Amino acid sequence: MKFVVLALLAAVATAVPVYDGSQARFDSGEGVAILRDERVIEDDGRYNFDMEAANGIVVSESGSPGLKGAIVSAGSYSYTAPDGTPVVVKYVADENGFQPQSDLLPVAPEFPHPIPQFVLDQIAFAAEEDARRAREPSSRYGAPQ
Repeated sequence: MKFVVLALLAAVATAVPVYDGSQARFDSGEGVAILRDERVIEDDGRYNFDMEAANGIVVSESGSPGLKGAIVSAGSYSYTAPDGTPVVVKYVADENGFQPQSDLLPVAPEFPHPIPQFVLDQIAFAAEEDARRAREPSSRYGAPQ
């Protein structure tokens, strides 16, 4: 059984990404050398690991037991995108979920953002209609005629 697990791990480790136009695919080929692989696991559940590969991928993470058996971890990973852009992602994973931070991640616009004038005009129009309806008797919902 151990041999099967090791064989599967070796197969996955040797699958290197091949960038074909705008899509990435995995192709077996030469493996990527691991330059550094340091792991520490403490008896109390704390851990940290650091890994660096020859292709520029760097991963670092540390963690400790959290609430109700969950693991609280923080770390980062970095690599170079196919277009040459350096990618760096820092993250925390805790009771609030996975929280990545990177200059390359999309960001929602700040709120309150400017509201377009046509929207303000529509809001004012709706408020005027509501005020007019409140002053007029209506038979629409069973009011006396």
